[in-house]
Amino acid sequence: MAAFPEFLGRGLKFPIRVNGRGGLSWSEGEESIAEAIWIILSTPRRSRVMEPEFGCGAHDYVFAPNNATTRAMVQSEVLRALVRYEPRIDVLAVRATAQADVPELLLVEIDYRVRANNAAHNIVYPFYLNEGRA
Repeated sequence: MAAFPEFLGRGLKFPIRVNGRGGLSWSEGEESIAEAIWIILSTPRRSRVMEPEFGCGAHDYVFAPNNATTRAMVQSEVLRALVRYEPRIDVLAVRATAQADVPELLLVEIDYRVRANNAAHNIVYPFYLNEGRA
């Protein structure tokens, strides 16, 4: 097993995969944080019976018009979810930008810093409006 910074954690790989030895794949360190962010953003609130508040409220805007108000609300929901459910990071910025060539797509850019080592990272999450995909 490769060494990893214990303070960043280790967990099952997302999506869950079987490795070449027939066991489950694991992610660790900063990869684990990026996968946790993706899980938070991909989970609509009220979709987990035992933890209905977990996830991101941006999914409430799936059929909203692609305008400045919707983009601001999506940004706010993403920020709220990450601050609440990912304690290993500081969210530096969240931007939701419309795409002229794909009007139903918002690209949600998240700049964050890992608290344990101050490493800066960026994730771009595609969020679809009017398509029912998120």
